[in-house]
Amino acid sequence: MDLLRANDRDGAYPPSYYASTVPARPALPAAQGPIHTDICIVGGGYTGLSAALHLAQRGYDVVVLDAQRVGFGASGRNGGQVASGPRLDLSTLEARYGRETAHAQWALAREARKLVDELVARGLDCDLRAGVIYATDRAGDVAGYHAEAAHVQAAVGYDGVTPLDRDRIAALVGSAVYAGGVLDAGAAHLNPLKLVLGLADLAQVAGAQIFEGSQVRSVADAGPHVVVTTDAATIAAEQVILAGNGYIGGLDSATAAHVMPINSYMVATEPLGPDADAILPEGHAVADNKFVVNYFRRAPDGRLLFGGGESYRYRFTPDIAAKVRGPLERIFPQLRGIGIDYAWGGTLAITRSRLPFARKVSPRVFSAGGYSGHGVALSLLFGKAMAEAAAGAPERFNQLAALPHAPFPGGAALRAPLLLGAMSLAGLRDRLPF
Repeated sequence: MDLLRANDRDGAYPPSYYASTVPARPALPAAQGPIHTDICIVGGGYTGLSAALHLAQRGYDVVVLDAQRVGFGASGRNGGQVASGPRLDLSTLEARYGRETAHAQWALAREARKLVDELVARGLDCDLRAGVIYATDRAGDVAGYHAEAAHVQAAVGYDGVTPLDRDRIAALVGSAVYAGGVLDAGAAHLNPLKLVLGLADLAQVAGAQIFEGSQVRSVADAGPHVVVTTDAATIAAEQVILAGNGYIGGLDSATAAHVMPINSYMVATEPLGPDADAILPEGHAVADNKFVVNYFRRAPDGRLLFGGGESYRYRFTPDIAAKVRGPLERIFPQLRGIGIDYAWGGTLAITRSRLPFARKVSPRVFSAGGYSGHGVALSLLFGKAMAEAAAGAPERFNQLAALPHAPFPGGAALRAPLLLGAMSLAGLRDRLPF
């Protein structure tokens, strides 16, 4: 099944709240005929557009190909949370990879977070707002959250995290379900579609050519050029960057074996009205400790944007609003029966390690993906790293690609149920991303 068309109308953004906040944009033309370029980038999301921007700024001739629209995938429909650190907490990274590698990953994640601020400083308006709460409903976990915050401050000097007890988190969230957690003032949240569209605009101003409706059918690194083919074009490039993430499919089987697409769901309620001031009164976003994470924040117009629920098959669940309403009303019983104005799904990609996957596919082809729900900032950094590698400075890319990764067992048909069962038996839960 073609993931690019399994759940969405061809050539159109999903009917999300985010799509309602941006002016309609005419589609960019599809690639046609023979094209020669320095760098061809496959995928018009955060990773690909970050690579395009950084390469175009260096003076390279850059072509970006997107099968649908710029930001059509996870980049334009995600929860909008921007963490301050890696996907796994520092203690877990140290235990798994050693102190030096763990601290290097932390430094890279901090740089990724700064890339978002740099884009906003250039005039990219994406409703950026500081503060993310990491919440747990298990009293026995609270001490561990607080201890990790203290460890991060002692080990890498990051002091942006404040411990929260039950009373304080209830006041900041507007819900009594959480036993405690932490507030990360260095994390942030934003409108993801505004970010990706603004990034596309910056890349075009820098000189990159972007083609929409141009699904790549093959990439061949042979002969004098890497040859990329679509239904209507043949692109001869000096180098190629694969930035399809969960949509990589057959373009690189090794990346696809390590990067598994899953679906996540979001809703936007009607404006909260009188209840707005009591829910997230200081404007923070929240991500909680559930096996299937609940993540939520208030929109600038007073709606609650709430993400909850996952599925591991190609098709979205048939009633997204009903699937998400359950956890929403459990956390906010005062919103029981509230109207839901928008409901949408999206395909992201995870790795077994929960750290992004990068590899050199061939001497002139680079690939990255699998941000595991943590990609708003990290994908910008991975795109920049691939741009640096294509420009002859591969050190950072090599550092990112050096992390050990195991492929998913079971192949495309069985890997989702096998993984879900293994995680459930192990009681696996993702760690704090600060």
